[in-house]
Amino acid sequence: MCSEQIDNNLSFLSVQDQQLFEKLYPFIWFQGEPLVLIYDVTEEVYVEQGVTLSVLRQLEKNGLIIVEPSGFVKRKFGQHTRLFCGGKLTKIGFSEPMDNQLDLGHVLLTELGKRIAGTCNIPRNQACYEYVINRWFQQGLILSSIQLNFKPAN
Repeated sequence: MCSEQIDNNLSFLSVQDQQLFEKLYPFIWFQGEPLVLIYDVTEEVYVEQGVTLSVLRQLEKNGLIIVEPSGFVKRKFGQHTRLFCGGKLTKIGFSEPMDNQLDLGHVLLTELGKRIAGTCNIPRNQACYEYVINRWFQQGLILSSIQLNFKPAN
């Protein structure tokens, strides 16, 4: 799923630890850099993907992620921003014209984690996508998804 160069960079990880990192793939979005959106590992969507606190701790031990119980936010957004999930664009609109922030959850990728995720072909997982979209919607964000190369049915 990832390039051979990154696979070589992962040689310090066991096959099991590489598989643990792959559990994060359905929750990776891109906004200039890869972001992994892990909000509450007790939620069914995370449980179904095998993302648990022990998995996160193991990945943190391996230097691929940082876990912070109080969470992370990305700040200084204007009224709109765009994120990609599985290669598809989602536009987010904030209520204020400036100084908006987006809740990123409790996990950040390290530089190594970003390099790995940035070279992987990460397919979109619809259930994970809908979970994140619903969470943002409940926070009052305005969301729209743009389909590129859309061909109408005849």
